[in-house]
Amino acid sequence: MALPVEQWRAVAARCWAALDPTLQERFAAASLHDMVRLGCGLLRPEEEAVALRSLCRRARTGKEPAAARFYREEGNRLFSRRRYEAAVRLYSQAASHEPPGSSEVSVCFANRSAALFHLGCFEVCLEDIARAEGHGYPDRLLPKVLLRKAECLLCLGKLQDAADALCVVENKIAMDGVMTSPTHETLLKKLSQLKNKLHEKENCSEPTQEAHGDLQRKSEIWEENDRISGASSSLSLNFNTERGRHLVASQDILPGQSLLKEEAFVSVLCPGESCLLQDSSETTWDTRVTNADLYCHHCLRPLLASVPCHGCSYAKYCSQSCADVAWEHYHRTECFLGALLLTLGVFCHVALRTVLLAGFAEVSRLVESSHDSDKDLHNPEARCKHLSEAPGTRAGGTRGIPGCNDDGQYQSSYQAVFNLLTHTEKHSPEHKFLCVLSVMAICRQLQEAGLEAAILNRESSENPYKPETCEKASGELSPELKTVAEAMLRHILQLQCNAQAITVMQESGSGDGAVVNKKPVRLATAFFPVLSLLNHSCCPNSSLSFSGTAVTVRAAQPIPSGQEIFHCYGPHRCRMGVAERQQLLSQYFFECRCQACLDELEPDVKSMASMRNLFCCSSCQAPMQGEDMLCCSNEACAASVSRESLLCRLQDLQHQIQKALELLRDRKADQAIKMLLKCQTDARSFLSPQHLLMGEMEDHLAQVYATFGKWQEAAQHLERSIKIVEMHHGPSSVEIGHELFKLAQILFNGFAVSEALSTIQRAEEILSVHCGPQSPQIQELQEMKTCLSDLPRNTLQR
Repeated sequence: MALPVEQWRAVAARCWAALDPTLQERFAAASLHDMVRLGCGLLRPEEEAVALRSLCRRARTGKEPAAARFYREEGNRLFSRRRYEAAVRLYSQAASHEPPGSSEVSVCFANRSAALFHLGCFEVCLEDIARAEGHGYPDRLLPKVLLRKAECLLCLGKLQDAADALCVVENKIAMDGVMTSPTHETLLKKLSQLKNKLHEKENCSEPTQEAHGDLQRKSEIWEENDRISGASSSLSLNFNTERGRHLVASQDILPGQSLLKEEAFVSVLCPGESCLLQDSSETTWDTRVTNADLYCHHCLRPLLASVPCHGCSYAKYCSQSCADVAWEHYHRTECFLGALLLTLGVFCHVALRTVLLAGFAEVSRLVESSHDSDKDLHNPEARCKHLSEAPGTRAGGTRGIPGCNDDGQYQSSYQAVFNLLTHTEKHSPEHKFLCVLSVMAICRQLQEAGLEAAILNRESSENPYKPETCEKASGELSPELKTVAEAMLRHILQLQCNAQAITVMQESGSGDGAVVNKKPVRLATAFFPVLSLLNHSCCPNSSLSFSGTAVTVRAAQPIPSGQEIFHCYGPHRCRMGVAERQQLLSQYFFECRCQACLDELEPDVKSMASMRNLFCCSSCQAPMQGEDMLCCSNEACAASVSRESLLCRLQDLQHQIQKALELLRDRKADQAIKMLLKCQTDARSFLSPQHLLMGEMEDHLAQVYATFGKWQEAAQHLERSIKIVEMHHGPSSVEIGHELFKLAQILFNGFAVSEALSTIQRAEEILSVHCGPQSPQIQELQEMKTCLSDLPRNTLQR
């Protein structure tokens, strides 16, 4: 959710409508500086502020012991049913709700360690056992946990550590005295078993196992640009009035070559739906898993056993190190504002974190310097003319280009972020008013909570988890907070055109099958100042991949010297037609004139995306033509049907497919395959064989047959899916790469050796271009290839 919740947008709209028309005109024409000054008196405590506080109460980000008990009990219930992965998530939720100093959090960690042990995650299990001990796990229960620790160490082959742990347990049991309870007897029996297991391992002369088939990791050739941080030396930064700042190839570039490696200046995890509840009076808690439960809130790495924030229940981290870094740099301020930030949306959150990371001194310096150039900011033609006449810009230099330092270097810095275009004059007055009200609300709460000092001087209060409310009533913002507000307003407006979605390939379905089906999911919103230099094309020549908070841009095709580097902002020519693309791109305040759009605007040119929506005649299967009323293209057939009725059939078909996938997730594969086959029969009666949904159904059928271990049938369905995907996206697209990866898994599991090896090779060639040789999929493909290559020669010939 980039923007504030709908209810807050409605409050802002009413407030705007109630303003005097003269004030509306002044606000619409105001600079960022003046908008903040005008906005200071617009957030009325008796109305808008009260409504916002009511909305914030629905976002439950505080510590709630009752919630902790609920999640822990739910975790215990699922643990008893051997649903260990789900139990881990619930124990993590329980730990996040335990207040600081509570000994109950140690029980959460201990319970979670048990689930992790059953999942075979021994290293992480040991970490949780250490956390349980460190948080005061009850002494009477400690022997059971210490036995688990010893067993983990045995499984990891750390025999001396395991022996030491067993000695500690034995001494602990002896010190507790002689007991005859069933629990005590069980402990002694387990201790005896582990000691025997240790003795067997010590007497075993097995060599330490090394990873099978030591894979050689390919290193990418990389020479960094001395003028643009993180960019390849094969790029140059140019500027002109038509294209603005943009990157151009300064030499011929090959497919797969890395063009840019950049760490996000700032990134904020996108919250899940369950973070905002519909009714603040609810006493039950949501158990749905969202991004907030799956990824570290600082580094965005996948979470297995999260480390909770001590002050709120929302922020979760992959390690104590990430938690400490986040607290030091921004979370000690954000922690108290959690509910407000969730209510006001990710853009407001990114804007605040950007200011916190930059530091007030740098923010103040750039805000003050921007006041001298406000006229240019409101007159893009004059600004571009001024820039094009700046020294060095015509001769290929970079001095004078916004964001560059005095030496003409463009770095991934706050200065570069600050100089991204805001398009202030192009945003609607109502939208700018909403942004101002939201920024004012954040700054007011910072002032009321006594957090202003933390922003300005990075000072920690005595009790960092409970900021003290200021005694003075919320009145005029301090000059420093007005500066902060102005910078935040700038960043919110910049984000509409410069926000970058960090995406990950996330497993869809149950995730426990032999074939892993993945889809791209938006994980976070970020500022990448160097990446923002890339202009849009609906058919780009580059491809993006993410690892944590870092992005890598690679050439997706040969790029000759002098050609601009393009990135797709979302609407790709393979996914939608030109009219739909142009409508979506209007949010970026430009009309796309890329070659793909120009080609499709030519008469009698059919877009690639239009094939997605092709209907066929139910009588003769010829293509249907027309707008509202479609007629069969076969002159001998007089069939006709309304587009509306066909779209209704399509919607119903998609609904049935989703039902089949739900059956598959519920492990009812027999019912799922029957429903999918029926859907396929229905689809053939009115959809073109090239329709993308036909390919999707083949993909789903392949997944179902794979669950039965019917690898040959699964491969046949997936090969049919690949033909349709290739028709839409092209033979070297990343989409084909992902489909070939799945086909390789099926052929590998089906022991179709020669077909598997050739598919692996093709998948590697495509995915290495788009994702790089270090990507998890490439590594898995190489492991499969190594395994198959080690088979006897006569097997390889099969």
